[in-house]
Amino acid sequence: MFNKKKKEEEPIIENNQTEQEIVDVQTEGTEAAPVEPVIELSPEEKLKQENSELNDKYLRLFAEFDNYKRRTQKERVELLQTAGKDVVVSLLPVLDDFERALKATENATEVSAIREGIMLVQTKLKSILNQKGLKEMESLNTVFNTDIHEAITKIPAPSDDLKGKVVDELEKGYTLNDKVIRFAKVVVGS
Repeated sequence: MFNKKKKEEEPIIENNQTEQEIVDVQTEGTEAAPVEPVIELSPEEKLKQENSELNDKYLRLFAEFDNYKRRTQKERVELLQTAGKDVVVSLLPVLDDFERALKATENATEVSAIREGIMLVQTKLKSILNQKGLKEMESLNTVFNTDIHEAITKIPAPSDDLKGKVVDELEKGYTLNDKVIRFAKVVVGS
């Protein structure tokens, strides 16, 4: 009985068929898909595999972040090196004006013309700096404020209404885009 089943399962071979033709006839109509062996992993092996995947992901993320830090640091250095470039370029005409004024003083006999030329250069310089956001602080006769003033000394106030106010300004204070960049050095009335 065992032999009968085996005979029924074997393909019938004709005299002129080759072995390859027999295999082709047997697989005809069916598409062969590659079969990968399914290997069951133990829980420990699954955890090790998961751990190695997470570790690899972490290392890639760390390397990516390190590259990002280096790139932003390089960009920051480049920005700091070129940050003042536009201000310097805009001040070059003022420098040229000062050189022309110095040449004019060599042969000039009239002081008022030289003074007028220097005032024009100063006005041009102030205009350029104002365009860049620089503003002078007004301190005279204002209430002393430690946020914008630096008291050099106190003197007796000439009148009662000047007590606690700025009597004299030794050095002007400046703000750049509404942020104090130099405190005004002042004399306060007491």
